[in-house]
Amino acid sequence: MADGTAPDRAPDAAPRGLRALGPVGLVLAGGISVQFGGALAVSLMPRAGALGVVTLRLAVAAIVLMVICRPSLRGHSRADWGTVVVFGVTMAAMNGLFYQSVARIPLGPAVTLEVLGPLALSVLASRRALNLVWAGLALGGVFLLGGGGGFDGLDPVGVAFALSAGVMWAAYIVFSARTGRRFPQADGLALAMAVAAVVFFPLGVIESGDKLLNPTTIALGAAVAVLSSVLPYTLELLALRRLPASTFAVLMSLEPAIASVAGFLVLSQALSMTEAMAIALVIGASMGAVRTQIGRGKAKSLDA
Repeated sequence: MADGTAPDRAPDAAPRGLRALGPVGLVLAGGISVQFGGALAVSLMPRAGALGVVTLRLAVAAIVLMVICRPSLRGHSRADWGTVVVFGVTMAAMNGLFYQSVARIPLGPAVTLEVLGPLALSVLASRRALNLVWAGLALGGVFLLGGGGGFDGLDPVGVAFALSAGVMWAAYIVFSARTGRRFPQADGLALAMAVAAVVFFPLGVIESGDKLLNPTTIALGAAVAVLSSVLPYTLELLALRRLPASTFAVLMSLEPAIASVAGFLVLSQALSMTEAMAIALVIGASMGAVRTQIGRGKAKSLDA
């Protein structure tokens, strides 16, 4: 799962080792980090529970981002705070629903279903007839993923959670953009992450209780936070300094494939040929929708 879009400004300088990767390499490294972080989170769930893992991830990520960004709490309007609060609640819901999903179904199919949210947003925003083709490909992938449309091979509750997480991901994209316009650099992201951590904290305590105080659990939860939030945001920031947003969006469409590899290597979650074809269809639909949106933007620029 890509936890979000990167804040709108990057640091002035990047470490030489990261610069050597190139912008595409940075994006792919961020995607690998997110999905292997997700796989680590799944392995941590028997110890801390799904809600407990989300609580640790959000709390550690919030602390790190608040320390790094040191956002100002003054000078913001009521509308600014309303936007960041809604953004934080959306972030909490997206993570909670997704982790409930991967607790029930394999990581690859879960990310594939989740990515339908941003895909639907892209299709609706474009309003071009060609997007019906991409929507059809995506539906074909969902049909295959569900074992012929009935989701016989997947837990229906896990499927519902993944689709709901996709809706929240689409909402996340909308409120991430609004927050970025209202707050400088990554300040809005840091504040929203803090809101998400506060909102989710009671749920984690109710489910996991003092399990969250176990040093090993805390260490693993911190690793999940770094892999799934802190490191990907940093890599995406660096990449977006030299990479067009359109190319970035296409690369993000590869998330289901990366998730499938992470699920196989870390969790031994093998995919059937049908499931692999389903994921490929959804990836193709996502890439096609992004490219169509890019073409529409270029046509508007030429007409202007």
